[in-house]
Amino acid sequence: MSNEQYWEDDNDNLQNERSQNSYGDDGIANLRKAKRADEKRIKELEEQLAKFSRESNERTVKEILESKGVNVKAARLVLKDLDTINADAVSNWLVENGDLIGYTPNQEKPVDTENIRALQQQDSVTQTADTPAYSEDIARLIANASSEEEIISILSGR
Repeated sequence: MSNEQYWEDDNDNLQNERSQNSYGDDGIANLRKAKRADEKRIKELEEQLAKFSRESNERTVKEILESKGVNVKAARLVLKDLDTINADAVSNWLVENGDLIGYTPNQEKPVDTENIRALQQQDSVTQTADTPAYSEDIARLIANASSEEEIISILSGR
């Protein structure tokens, strides 16, 4: 009898091992499935990010080109050449390659010193001039003055 019970125990152990292995195989299969699903989702999200980034870069370049008076179709050329897109990079690209698309950067005109002097003179005149409200006040005070002494005090600024 002891041998018989020994075999029965072995069968029980074998069945337990099989059931544990089957659960283990299912667990690994489930993990592999979840991993594939996660990898697929990551790939989809990366594609969406790349698409949004590309659209954002295109929009930025087109806005910058439009603000500089350049045809927005040139954005394709700019996007091919630049890795990072910002206003400085696009401006530098236009300076270097603008002749390809007929762009000439605005040259700053030299400032005429005579004009500067005239503007400074106008500025000093307008700063020291009486405002219309003040001169209207003086005219009203003179018109309402009742004596010669009041007029003299108004004109002398007392």
